[in-house]
Amino acid sequence: MDITLEFEPVTARRWRDFEQLFGRQGAFCGCWCVALRLPHAIRTRMSPDERKGFIKDRIAVGPPPGILGYCEGAPVAWVQVGPRHDVPQFNSPRTVSRPLRDHEAEDPSVWALSCLFLLPRLRGNGLSHRLLGAAIDHARAGHARFLDACPIDHAKQSKSATLCIGSTAIFDIAGFATVARRKDGRPLMRLDLSR
Repeated sequence: MDITLEFEPVTARRWRDFEQLFGRQGAFCGCWCVALRLPHAIRTRMSPDERKGFIKDRIAVGPPPGILGYCEGAPVAWVQVGPRHDVPQFNSPRTVSRPLRDHEAEDPSVWALSCLFLLPRLRGNGLSHRLLGAAIDHARAGHARFLDACPIDHAKQSKSATLCIGSTAIFDIAGFATVARRKDGRPLMRLDLSR
């Protein structure tokens, strides 16, 4: 299947597209892509509507916390990508995605790709590679020096919900290197954008 995707940073003007893409379920189980923005204890006490309001406010404030993918003008994909400091739980000392060095959590040139979402009907067509490529382009445009991700080595199938964090295989192909392995199956990977 030949699918053309175009990508745009998510801004307040594109909120309706983001809302449409995430649907009534908020993408995965009412998450609304706030899992790495709020501590678990706070996030789990929030209703899906409160999580939706949180990300709406975050998008309105800017800068864009990620990019939307469009197919024939309709929103079909999302990549949460931006400076590490924008996703505090990605930096928690208890997580496998924590930075290599403490100062990197605040360094605006160290970015994180923390979520990939594609409409179920389009999964299994190799589009994750295009989402990742667009995220890399976005990070370069934002003057990122490093782009970090913490994907998963294996998933039972390409449509698995666990792939919202991405498969190690697509990051390997894009040139990311494993820089830490704090848990089996969940490497911290990095792309050096200064080269």
